[in-house]
Amino acid sequence: MFEAVARLKIRHGELEGFKRQAAEIMRLTKERDTKPLRYDWFLSDDGTECELRESYVDADALLEHQHHIREAKAKLFRDFADDHTMTLYGEPSPGLAELMEAMAGAVTFRRFSFFQGLDADVKAVEESRPEAVGASME
Repeated sequence: MFEAVARLKIRHGELEGFKRQAAEIMRLTKERDTKPLRYDWFLSDDGTECELRESYVDADALLEHQHHIREAKAKLFRDFADDHTMTLYGEPSPGLAELMEAMAGAVTFRRFSFFQGLDADVKAVEESRPEAVGASME
């Protein structure tokens, strides 16, 4: 799995336009992408910042996604947002590394390599919720 967090600032007075363009990017993602595991957009309470949480089957799936939304994303940053930073969790593929290099200056990238984690079974976590336990006891 390859994960990324994108952060950006919404220009003053452009929240509604930003939301429309974000909806267009989401539409394209749903129609064209085949490998996203997570693609969630979050707005700050004051509507001035946005954070995207993204997960893909691998780094090339993020690259594929970027190609699918290229024009819509360019409009988002041309008209509604700026100060784009991305934090990547994992090793980028050669193709993604090349794209990152081409975007340097327009996007600030940070990268973290996996160190350690909790290897938990999602089913076990769901079963520990009281409502799930109660349902399984019926």
